[in-house]
Amino acid sequence: MVWPESGRYGRVWSPWREMERLQQDMNRLLSRESTPHSTTFPAVNIWASDQDVIVTAEVPGVDVDSLDITVAENILKLTGARKPEELKPAEVSHRQERASGEFTRTFRLPYAVDSGKVDASCDKGILKVRLPRAEADKPKKIAIKSQK
Repeated sequence: MVWPESGRYGRVWSPWREMERLQQDMNRLLSRESTPHSTTFPAVNIWASDQDVIVTAEVPGVDVDSLDITVAENILKLTGARKPEELKPAEVSHRQERASGEFTRTFRLPYAVDSGKVDASCDKGILKVRLPRAEADKPKKIAIKSQK
């Protein structure tokens, strides 16, 4: 129920309006706590062809030595850590939006890959992993024999 405006005195108090305001405040609070980096760091793009799968991940500030890439059949797992920025004794943090700490992302690939031929490189904070399709998993063309 919407309460009518009461002319020169402004709005009339409404418990429903207060409940709606409270719900909006709670939604704002919860959305701040579930920031994108908390569940989706690093951001990843994955695309596939008949021959291989390419995975790119944004890993700015992550030491390449802390990255671990494992693949088993059609499961890719990325793990690593981003160290927090160290402050000098006289410095005080004013704002900190970039997350630090350990992360793990696991992805099911569209087919089995040849783990012995996986290639990974990192340039300007972008990790690129090329995962060739396993020969046994590649589609085979079947010749049709004609019986005349």
